[in-house]
Amino acid sequence: MQIDIITLFPGMFAGFLTESIIKRAQEKGAISLRVIDLRDYTHDRHRTADDRPYGGGAGMVLKVEPLFEAVESLKTSDSTVILLSPRGEPFDQAKAGYLSHSEHLILICGHYEGVDERVCSSLVDEEISIGDYILTGGELPAMVVADSVIRLIPGVLGDPDSSADESFSKGRLEYPHYTRPSEYRGMAVPGVLLSGNHGEVARWREEQSFLMTCRRRPDLINELPPTEKGKKE
Repeated sequence: MQIDIITLFPGMFAGFLTESIIKRAQEKGAISLRVIDLRDYTHDRHRTADDRPYGGGAGMVLKVEPLFEAVESLKTSDSTVILLSPRGEPFDQAKAGYLSHSEHLILICGHYEGVDERVCSSLVDEEISIGDYILTGGELPAMVVADSVIRLIPGVLGDPDSSADESFSKGRLEYPHYTRPSEYRGMAVPGVLLSGNHGEVARWREEQSFLMTCRRRPDLINELPPTEKGKKE
């Protein structure tokens, strides 16, 4: 997969590109990830990428020309262009799974008061939001989207089953995990996990996943198929 991130602040991605799973995914050749400086597509000596909004108001708006030129220089017939924006479609695990099958993602990091609407209406395929809150810019959301998508690409994670039982992968929160020692300060690991009975362990994990979801995200329970919900109840 090719991922291109268009931003006013490419320096924010230095650690993201060179650490952990993202670094290893690039080394394996599973992804190619480039950070594009939007100011490289400006044509004045000040490298101006934003301007005051028509109609007045606070803040600045990212200009239409550099964004069009940047995207058009990168875009192919296989590209999906995504704007990270607070007004976008909520991002979730299902969307991450869908995007993980893409050949080429172009992520545009919004900034200031946003981008010229002509970018949204004529250049962008989707707008995505990572939550109902406002950040300084789209750089952190771009990292969130890229990270959650990349780890679902086959070959990126060391164990291909690592993502199968994670929270939200089956519409529920994940079950609790434990490791050595089996007891610490009077807190013991549930006996079933030490039993060696894989069938019982699987049933315990499924039950705990359901109970965790009921306590912390009951809204997800309402989205379960009626037959599965009935079995748990």
